[in-house]
Amino acid sequence: MESKETAVERGSGNVFADLGFPDADAHLVKAELVSRIDDIVRDRGLTQTEVGRLMGLSQPDVSRLLRGDFREYSLERLFRLLTTLGRDIDIVVRQPRSAAGGKLRIAEPA
Repeated sequence: MESKETAVERGSGNVFADLGFPDADAHLVKAELVSRIDDIVRDRGLTQTEVGRLMGLSQPDVSRLLRGDFREYSLERLFRLLTTLGRDIDIVVRQPRSAAGGKLRIAEPA
């Protein structure tokens, strides 16, 4: 059996940038926020219907959101959903960490 070499390309850390999405940083932040929402839902053992009732969404909308269909959601709306689930949101504006310029990111909780 012949072995074939597989080319491997290292990603940038942002799959949305790697795929050429416009506003890739914002897409990555949204994905991280939705991941946090999903973590809360799982930790609390809530159904999508219960989550929808809490957040003012229909169950199908919750399902789409948690499956990654969040394009229609603004960052502000995702922030509101997280605060509805009892989370604080801190926004920090500071000098960039590198010469490459500013970036959006979600920090891990302390």
